[in-house]
Amino acid sequence: MSDAMVPAATEPPVPAPAAAPAPQAASAARRAEPLGPGWPTIAAKEFADHVLSARFYVLLVILGVAALIPLYFAADQIRSAASQVSGASAVFLFLFTVGPPNISLLRVDQFVGIAAPLLGVAFAFDAINGERHEGTLPRLLSQPIHRDDVINGKFVAGLAVIAIVLAAVIGIISGFGLLRLGIVPASGEVVRIVGWYLLTVLYVALWLAFGMLLSVVIQRAATSALIGLGVWLFVAVPIFGQLIVSIVGSFVAPGGSSATDILSAASAQQFLLRLLPSTLYSEASIVLLDPSVTSVSTPTLGQYIQAQQQVPPLLSLDQSLLLVWPHIVALLALTVLCFALAYIAFMRQEVRA
Repeated sequence: MSDAMVPAATEPPVPAPAAAPAPQAASAARRAEPLGPGWPTIAAKEFADHVLSARFYVLLVILGVAALIPLYFAADQIRSAASQVSGASAVFLFLFTVGPPNISLLRVDQFVGIAAPLLGVAFAFDAINGERHEGTLPRLLSQPIHRDDVINGKFVAGLAVIAIVLAAVIGIISGFGLLRLGIVPASGEVVRIVGWYLLTVLYVALWLAFGMLLSVVIQRAATSALIGLGVWLFVAVPIFGQLIVSIVGSFVAPGGSSATDILSAASAQQFLLRLLPSTLYSEASIVLLDPSVTSVSTPTLGQYIQAQQQVPPLLSLDQSLLLVWPHIVALLALTVLCFALAYIAFMRQEVRA
């Protein structure tokens, strides 16, 4: 057979490239899209965990008892004070500023200032290192969220829970006052109580940011809890804080027999005391809760009654805010500083699966 009769070999057609599977294409499209804010999701999850935990109810009971103990001991004094200044203004605020005689710590504002920081430490000391210890932090960061959403969401959730606890405690105190005194607060008193509530939330937010910093820097949750409680004991409790300040002040400005030396030592101790967040909070609290206070010193009940009988001009809310504005700015700056340090440390840490 001749070569002309042999059919020519034909090349097989080149198959067209197969289209990518639909799930892979959808996954690639999702990866290409920019990530939205993930901190609301984390905050909602953390908020639900906090509210359903036993820690929430234990701390609520502790803070509630801490607020009701001063009211129990000062009930008779509140009644007598209300009868003596029945025509005066801001009588309802006695609930927060009056305590047993000669025991300034058993006042609502002072007692809340001591017990409330425990909320911040309790809700933040294991926020990050607890996730790391349980091995859930790498899986959490592998989700389609930004890394800073983790610490932002946890801080917002803790602050929301603390705000609810403080609101419940203030509601209990106000209800006790309505039943015990039978006095309905005026609108100006309500505004001052709301201002004090916001100040207390800011003060506890400082401790929450400090606890968050401990949970990021320290690997073990137990160690961070002990350090947080130790700092709270020597900073928030006035007995230990004033003891430390008096010791440091004796070295900074040694006392002498002359009036100049005594004044210099007192000024140095006052300056050192105002470096403590607890001092800033206590001074701002008494100014917001007592419109007759024209300085950051704490008046006694007798001074308040005498001032009401003399009918002094009471400060308006904006004047009181101007008086304590440096305290508020200092507390806010300390809160931002602690949270910024925790944020930077968390963003620079290496997380391994």
